[in-house]
Amino acid sequence: MIYTPTWSSVDRHVPAPEWFQDAKFGIYHHWGAFSVPAFNNEWYPRDMYIPDHPVHRHHIQTYGDPSTWPYHRFIDGGHDKSGRFVRFAPKLRSAGGLFDPDEWAQLIADAGARFAGPVAEHHDGFSMWDSRVNEWNSVAKGPRLNLLDSFARAYRAQGLKVLVAMHHAFHFTGFFDHVPPQSEPTLRKLYGQLGPAAENRLWLDKLREVIDLARPDILWQDVNLDQVDESTALEFLAHYYNRADEWGSEVVATYKDGFNDKGQVYDYERGGPAEVTRPYWLTDDIVARSTWCHTTDITYHSLEEILHSLIDRVSKNGNMLLNISPTADGAIPEEQRTILQGIGGYLRRFGESLYGTRAWTVHGEGPTTMGGGSFTEAMAGTNRDIRFTRNKQNTVLYATALGWPVGSLAITTLTKALIDLGSLRSVHLLGPMAGDYVPLRDHRQDENGLHITLPSTAPFSAPAYTVKLTFTGPIPELRS
Repeated sequence: MIYTPTWSSVDRHVPAPEWFQDAKFGIYHHWGAFSVPAFNNEWYPRDMYIPDHPVHRHHIQTYGDPSTWPYHRFIDGGHDKSGRFVRFAPKLRSAGGLFDPDEWAQLIADAGARFAGPVAEHHDGFSMWDSRVNEWNSVAKGPRLNLLDSFARAYRAQGLKVLVAMHHAFHFTGFFDHVPPQSEPTLRKLYGQLGPAAENRLWLDKLREVIDLARPDILWQDVNLDQVDESTALEFLAHYYNRADEWGSEVVATYKDGFNDKGQVYDYERGGPAEVTRPYWLTDDIVARSTWCHTTDITYHSLEEILHSLIDRVSKNGNMLLNISPTADGAIPEEQRTILQGIGGYLRRFGESLYGTRAWTVHGEGPTTMGGGSFTEAMAGTNRDIRFTRNKQNTVLYATALGWPVGSLAITTLTKALIDLGSLRSVHLLGPMAGDYVPLRDHRQDENGLHITLPSTAPFSAPAYTVKLTFTGPIPELRS
């Protein structure tokens, strides 16, 4: 199929291919020159120019006034007021540094992710690849490394689909609006001051480069796509889909604004819908509580908060993309490693209730309301919260309790009035290891739901517990 830069053409693209709906969980990372100050968050490059902003005051105290110590010194290098030389210049472990993309890839694969990749350019305009159109890139400056290429190779070696995240629509549509006008053409490029026509062309040219370099399976984009010229945005989509056809790949383009849900996948930032929502969607969330990049005072979500949010979002017909925050020198902090190892441990044991599943008619039940839009906090559920998924054959219904139910599991959705369970063949608890099943033979249905007798205490420890309901044919439909 040949795609042309029109909505009628690009909307013929399948937005969420089967592999994407099967994958459920991915990991990416905010890491770049904004990681060097390790203060406040990844919007440091913008906030340092805003008078009376806490970042502005910190920058003056630590480095100097932005008029004499501008953001690009974190890329080119400079001394702070203490005399310390600072620059985004991580060294490979093989060269005596801490950065090892193969180690990152192993950790991410062990965490159970099925797709992964870098933020290849954030709002700051610094490209993490060998760019011909942007001299502010990681090969020409800073680390002198082709970071995007390194990540793409390392992640594919682990069998992961490759995601490339691009945040550069906001680069020239407001991020640097407090930066004074620059006289040098190269600085006008870095600070988004080239003018609309040149900026739109640069936006597209950068995307063409990352597509051709990394062959991404997912091209994820952040906000302000609605500020990009529509014709330019359509050129991007047509180019990406045509290249994917040449590679023989089924790819995903995501959006938060500016596109539509016909040929692309909608992304909820830090949240998700309150109920089962179609078409298939994605959410991006953070392992930290309030920042996407590493900071010296970073704090983290608990394992239960992240895992329960993942389970909830899968139950509502979505995938989760989780962000981690490496340090500027390329180390992944131990607290983040622990959380990723915990997610991986859970998914290795109970992954059959998530990977390759599909949403059921309803997402779940219980007192804890999760989602409801973007910017809804990740939270842990209770032992009275249940989330449903089903296998693709529609013969198995998984009911995952977000804690160990005391005495029995009462699934109030499965009342006699709402569903006929005459074809229910067996009930099992997913056991402590993948492929282990504990038969649960004592169960009854009444007007209040399906009641399944469980051991008085949990037979093993887990962040959530799944009961597998297997039917002789299709799962019966809920009565309205």
